[in-house]
Amino acid sequence: MAAQAQPSDPDPRTSAHGGSAGLPPPASGVHRARGRASFRGLSRGEAARRLVLHGPNQLPAERSTPVVGRVLRQLRDPLVLVLLVAAVLTLATGDLSDAAVILLVITVNSTVGVVQEVRAERAVTALSAMNAPTARVVRDGREHSVSAAEVVPGDVVLLAEGDVVPADGDMVASASLLIDESSLTGESAAVEKAPDGAAGRGVVSAGTVVVRGRGRAVVTATGTGSALGRIASLMATAPGPTPLQRRLAGFSRTLAAVTVVLCAIVLALGLVRGQPVELMIVTAISLAVAAVPESLPAVVTLALALGARRMAHRHAIVRRLPAVETLGSVTVIATDKTGTLTEGRMATERAWTPHGAYVLTGTGYEPRGQVVRAGRTVTPDSAPDLAAMLRVALLCNDAALEPPGDGSTQWRALGDPTEAALLVAGARLGLDHAELKRELPRVAEIPFDSDRKRMTTLHSRSDGGFQVACKGAPEAVIRPEVLADAPEMAAEAGARAEELARRGYRVLALAGGDVAGGAGPPATWESGLSLLGLVGLMDPPRSESEPTITACRRAGVVPLLITGDHPLTARAVADRLGIASRGAEVTTGERIREGGVELTEVRVCARTTPEQKLDIVQAWRGAGHVVAMTGDGVNDGPALRRADIGVAMGGRGTEVARQAADLVLADDNPATIVAAVEEGRRVYANVRRFLLYGLAGGTAEIVVMLLGPFLGMPLPLSAAQILWINLLTHGLPGVALGAEPVDPDAMRRPPRPPEESVLGAGLWRRVLFMGAFISVVTLVVGAWARETGRPWQSMLFLVLGATQLGVALGSRARPGSLANPFLLIAVGAALGLQVAGVYLPPLRELLGTEPLAATDLLVACAVSGLGYAVMRLQARLRPERPPGQDPRRAEGA
Repeated sequence: MAAQAQPSDPDPRTSAHGGSAGLPPPASGVHRARGRASFRGLSRGEAARRLVLHGPNQLPAERSTPVVGRVLRQLRDPLVLVLLVAAVLTLATGDLSDAAVILLVITVNSTVGVVQEVRAERAVTALSAMNAPTARVVRDGREHSVSAAEVVPGDVVLLAEGDVVPADGDMVASASLLIDESSLTGESAAVEKAPDGAAGRGVVSAGTVVVRGRGRAVVTATGTGSALGRIASLMATAPGPTPLQRRLAGFSRTLAAVTVVLCAIVLALGLVRGQPVELMIVTAISLAVAAVPESLPAVVTLALALGARRMAHRHAIVRRLPAVETLGSVTVIATDKTGTLTEGRMATERAWTPHGAYVLTGTGYEPRGQVVRAGRTVTPDSAPDLAAMLRVALLCNDAALEPPGDGSTQWRALGDPTEAALLVAGARLGLDHAELKRELPRVAEIPFDSDRKRMTTLHSRSDGGFQVACKGAPEAVIRPEVLADAPEMAAEAGARAEELARRGYRVLALAGGDVAGGAGPPATWESGLSLLGLVGLMDPPRSESEPTITACRRAGVVPLLITGDHPLTARAVADRLGIASRGAEVTTGERIREGGVELTEVRVCARTTPEQKLDIVQAWRGAGHVVAMTGDGVNDGPALRRADIGVAMGGRGTEVARQAADLVLADDNPATIVAAVEEGRRVYANVRRFLLYGLAGGTAEIVVMLLGPFLGMPLPLSAAQILWINLLTHGLPGVALGAEPVDPDAMRRPPRPPEESVLGAGLWRRVLFMGAFISVVTLVVGAWARETGRPWQSMLFLVLGATQLGVALGSRARPGSLANPFLLIAVGAALGLQVAGVYLPPLRELLGTEPLAATDLLVACAVSGLGYAVMRLQARLRPERPPGQDPRRAEGA
């Protein structure tokens, strides 16, 4: 809203010496502090000494984990540890082929995880390199450009439009300086800075951006001592295990214990029946290996890697591979507002004149869009009242719009974002800013300052007179000493301004007037003006934000809005996006400080500090929820790090946010979050799909070995046959299940309760049912073959393996389609090898099988097809959870 310094103001950076900078007197809108610091700055020697004393002006870099450390982290996974034990046992039995398969699975799993982490780290580093800051400082009375890391306390820093403030400092001089502090505070509107300013306006903070004007500041704190550094220090906690990792760890411990007990029972039964000790030990170890789904790590890794690949195509960088699944488990998404849900810029959306109200539409700073009144598009000719008001907005304006260029596809604002929004509004009505400036050139101005809260410019007319253009806060413009309008008009305008403010808009009033003859003294320009109208500005939500919130709510995820912005603005955005019920109470940071606020009841929170964002995230996590946090600012960093998964904006986002996040959206598109949630649910569904298939087969093998002797089959399967079936069923078909496509209903189901086991929601019952079914089919065929004089062990061997492969086909997410052809190929190849095991002489010799007659083969294949049929029937009769049923849906979700 404020104006740039007058063209006659010398640039404080052009002077090498303190007192000769030529800064204009305060009356011209330039502020100077007296006796604060010498403009000659530090000497180079003193700066070097302070750099050693205080250290570089940078935050401690997150230490890169060496490759060896990354590999060890992968190998510490509990399920991988179980597989390592299984590999040792298979080596002890001399089964080199199965041991090689297990070790290959472990190697591939670890390699994929390490490669993904390294790639993501490099991608984030590349984003960081694009934003390496520099600073202008005065040393030995001369201006120097140095790396921001070399700035030290006591340095005199020169600030100009577009600069990133390199360190915390006190202002000593300024010329209409306006700074965007949204990365620290979350507030959309830029803040005016001046020496000795009230309410923190005399200080600048590291990481903020100068959007207009210029000034000088003496550095007071750098690095970890700055406000940015203090926020970054809240992020020291390392990320914990993901929900999937916790679930699989618990599953691995249970599986290992159950497997050991059952195999011990098989060993004992064999010894009781007089089987050789060595044979039963080998059989028990083989059964233990068969019971462990050694393909599970490969299935998980493949599913995560495919998810990360799909996310990369959506311009999302997955920094930790397990983070893909975590988003699928989230029950709460807490999000920042400015730059995350909103565009991070100001836009004119509403206008009011004494003749009517208008709505302005359009995207970004592009000067194209529509102005609508009562459902009809208007032009300057059909809406002369609005045209008159926006002409004043264009005249009393120092911003500019820059068209796309240098690889960018978007229009950019040069100067104050609020003034740029007024330029866009005029362009959308059809006004030409350049032509207007030529027609009414500016000859003088009274700049904006925080005391007056308005700006006035004087423009010469071709008839020798002058036109006055004034804009400012409603309370500063709608005053009797400024306006000549009737009190009734002022009262109506005040009511309209209050209504817009309640709806979350930043409101400006515009007034104008004509001066005949001489311009007169400046004190007379701001009197006798006519009120032209009001404009309502807001940081508009991104076009993708509302569908994103809607999709999250449909998926049963509770959305939260946590921002440092004004409560009215927070409520307006929350209402517009449907984050909470319309008119819901907005909790403020002050209320949280006072205590008595149940943080897990908060849906919209404004004026929050980084510590309070962190407290809210921790409160929801402590209540048993899986929490995702999205943000782009420094103030979001601690919450991003402490959440179960942090999602940062990569383009507009700060370095602190990117380093704290698990997922970085390189294109800043929040819609990618929905895709990530869907990918996470696909990963988890495929893990459960594989567990149902793999554990049902392992259960069947153990049951067959336990009950077979009671049916007259002393040793139903040899160790080699057990391992062969295990190799074929848990090999490529098992891994292929990890590539199954997403279930069409995945985003219409609520998230799983965080405390639910990976075998929860009835999956363990389905495992037992399918295991029992496979066992019954196999034992019935084996008993029938034995009674009729057929090679019963070969038939039992064939049916047990082939029925499991039928279950794999019946486990598909989209049966009857060509989705995931890899699974069809893998099952076909495995079935061919299973049949080959009873016909090819080398395999028959290895496995101890006999060839079957054609009729016996047909019987075995027909019976095995029941595995597919029963699996599909079970899926239809017992879906995991009907859409819309949510036992944990939080109130207000």
